[in-house]
Amino acid sequence: MTPQRLVVVGGDAAGMSAAATARRRRSADELEIVAFERGSYTSYSACGLPYFVADQVESVDQLIARTPAEHRERGIDMRTEHEVTSIDIEARVLTATDRKGNEHVVDFDELVIATGATPIRPDLPGVDATGVHGIQTVYDGIALREHIEAEHLTEGHRAVVVGGGYVGLEMAEAMKLRGLEVTIVDAAPQPMATLDPDMGELVASAVRGLGIELRSETKCEGFVVDDSGHVRGVVTPDGDIPADVVVLGIGVRPNSVLARNAGIVVGETGGIATDVHMATSEKGVWAAGDCVETRHRVSGARVAIALGTHANKQGRIVGINVTGGNATFPGVVGTAVTKVCAYEIGRTGLTEREAKEAGFDFVAGTIESTTRAGYYPGAQPITVKMVAERGSGRILGAQIIGREGAAKRIDVLAAAIWNEMTVDDFWLVDLGYAPPFSPVWDPTLVAAYALASKVRR
Repeated sequence: MTPQRLVVVGGDAAGMSAAATARRRRSADELEIVAFERGSYTSYSACGLPYFVADQVESVDQLIARTPAEHRERGIDMRTEHEVTSIDIEARVLTATDRKGNEHVVDFDELVIATGATPIRPDLPGVDATGVHGIQTVYDGIALREHIEAEHLTEGHRAVVVGGGYVGLEMAEAMKLRGLEVTIVDAAPQPMATLDPDMGELVASAVRGLGIELRSETKCEGFVVDDSGHVRGVVTPDGDIPADVVVLGIGVRPNSVLARNAGIVVGETGGIATDVHMATSEKGVWAAGDCVETRHRVSGARVAIALGTHANKQGRIVGINVTGGNATFPGVVGTAVTKVCAYEIGRTGLTEREAKEAGFDFVAGTIESTTRAGYYPGAQPITVKMVAERGSGRILGAQIIGREGAAKRIDVLAAAIWNEMTVDDFWLVDLGYAPPFSPVWDPTLVAAYALASKVRR
């Protein structure tokens, strides 16, 4: 019997998780798997790129979880440097172009779209100058690191990071660790717009305390370019900021163009619309990863959140379902962590603004504590903010800022939100305690206890 053919578009987290799971569940005699990737790298950690640029990770190979050759050894026809340009759902074929310009038409029985996200690159004067870098793919990371080393950029040189979100802060840290003078240009009133303003202000103070210049509410209007085509500055309404290198950390949007052009439904977020099984609007066509939208478990809203954690899980769900299983993806609560030098930042669930937009009647509270018992060496300050529904006490969201040992505390709060715990449930949870790791009352428990009295007023 001729095996069915599963075709995967996208060779990173979601796509190869789907392919690998399907291969474990079906042999090559039952299911042929063909995967297309427009680059030459597969299954890599984009989240590790700032640390590669900072030279904390020595080789880009350390970011590769599985090479194309390793995928092929496991029975997947991995075709790198092939860009899929069109999909014909009715005919069940797609067209891909290889690096030589040759077109390949491949038929499929089942199709997985895992095209990831596209970095936002503003159409501004000078954006294509030498020295203006995005940071999304392995190639971006290699190009930026090679540029820094080729130009011998270190102490006395200047880096400007455009954007104050997760990537912007991580790249500011990378440039700082390289010894450059760093300026962040951010159009928002505060860095980390996914935090409430009071918590964002703590991040701003921390960033400035590290010697990084932060220009909030400042719009990038273009780039100063010298006669050789090299960037020399960033244009803002308040004047030009000198720069020897510029990093764009403005964010990403779902790469759903291929799906949209094929007639597949795309949601209001710009991400491909799927059901809980990760099936699209077209029979036999699945989607996973940064190109899709999903449901926020607290607000109920459709959201597009680009994270490798979701991509890997969704890919596995697809791999199960495409081979006859019945797995579901239950949604997200928006958990994320990052750091800038010694400062750690975590958030989960809803901020005050998001809770208001979702129609919740809520209360919020903030406490300050330490990461360890106050008397234990190395204890550092930590601030925990919690948002809960008035009356029921259901925890809706939390934010944490502090030094070492702060950010990963957000995970226990994410689990509480996931399971719809109340502040009264949570402050009695049996968390681990020893002076090197926590005060006797963990800061997360203190935040819940402090909020418990407010929810009943």
